[in-house]
Amino acid sequence: MTTLHQSPLDPEFIQNPYPFYDHARDVGPVVFWQDYNMLAAFDAATVQALLRDRRLGREIPADQRQEAAPHLGPFDAVERHSMLELEPPSHTRLRGLVLRAFTSRTIAGLRPDIEAVTAELLATLPQGEVDLIPHFCTQLPVRIIARLLGVPEEMSPDLLAWSNAMVAMYQANRSRAIEDAAATAAAEFTDFLQSYIAKRRSDPRDDLITHLIAAEEGGERLSTPELIGTCILLLNAGHEATVHSLGNAVKCLLEADTPRAALDPDTIAATTEELLRFDPPLHMFTRYAYEDVQLGDVTLKKGAQIALMLGSAGRDPATYPAPAAFDPARPAKPHAAFGGGLHFCVGAPLARLELHIALPALFDHLPKMQLVETPRYADSYHFHKLERLLVTG
Repeated sequence: MTTLHQSPLDPEFIQNPYPFYDHARDVGPVVFWQDYNMLAAFDAATVQALLRDRRLGREIPADQRQEAAPHLGPFDAVERHSMLELEPPSHTRLRGLVLRAFTSRTIAGLRPDIEAVTAELLATLPQGEVDLIPHFCTQLPVRIIARLLGVPEEMSPDLLAWSNAMVAMYQANRSRAIEDAAATAAAEFTDFLQSYIAKRRSDPRDDLITHLIAAEEGGERLSTPELIGTCILLLNAGHEATVHSLGNAVKCLLEADTPRAALDPDTIAATTEELLRFDPPLHMFTRYAYEDVQLGDVTLKKGAQIALMLGSAGRDPATYPAPAAFDPARPAKPHAAFGGGLHFCVGAPLARLELHIALPALFDHLPKMQLVETPRYADSYHFHKLERLLVTG
């Protein structure tokens, strides 16, 4: 088994992790990543297979579970009821109830809202040089999530602050200060949702929180802690993924001098999938092994974790010819940007719809858009997101 050393805090790696991925696939495809103290799978075939392998899962094995540190109590209380961290039968029940509320019809019904918010944000963009991350890429998904859940849009700054603080827990540079901020955000978010859910129980509306309250399967409904965990997951995961996907997409389209025709109604879907393959917002997703799993000549031991390298899988030449080239006309093939298997992102259809609407609208609004500077990625691995995206048009 090959052991590789690569700090996820290395500035050069943060700006361009793909050369390391190429090397890891060549010597692996499964290697021991010393800096994470775990095995990591880098090729598309292994990543896709392990995402669907029921011998692996997200839930911590029973013999490894520990009480959360006291200062992380509020954060842990939310995590315990997140379907992202559960496996069947708990995950099956929870995801089934969520999907009864988070339907394709519900998502399709958001198209007018996405178009309206997009138009409003573009109409109010500052003149001259503008950083699209805070002014556009961040605002669109958080406002749509607020509308979807049914919470007031004026809550958006709070939702953003809570989301950013909690999601930072998954970054490689996690510190005690990050932990304290995440716990505070979790406590404040929980308090808000407890009160808001109570209002919706007595005053139902046509929103996702009301639909989640009403969702029932086999006589069971979501408990209040499950409702809170689900709402927080939908905001944090959905918002983060779309923000970074939008930013990375605009950077890619501009750097590749992509023809506007790639964003036409009959091509935008294919272009979006190529953007997600080429520079996805999430580069690593971990799993626990529930029994020994043989991966070629490498054994993943029961109870150990393995990193599934989503960002590397999308650049695997065995699956995608000339993978380092962005090609919006590339024939469609499955990618791992939204994960896979039981934990495939429930918000993927919404994220795709937002990209399908927002990207053409942005490039129509700024037809001469250019980068003011080379965009830099933030020190937030395994999230792959831009610090800022300064453009002029």
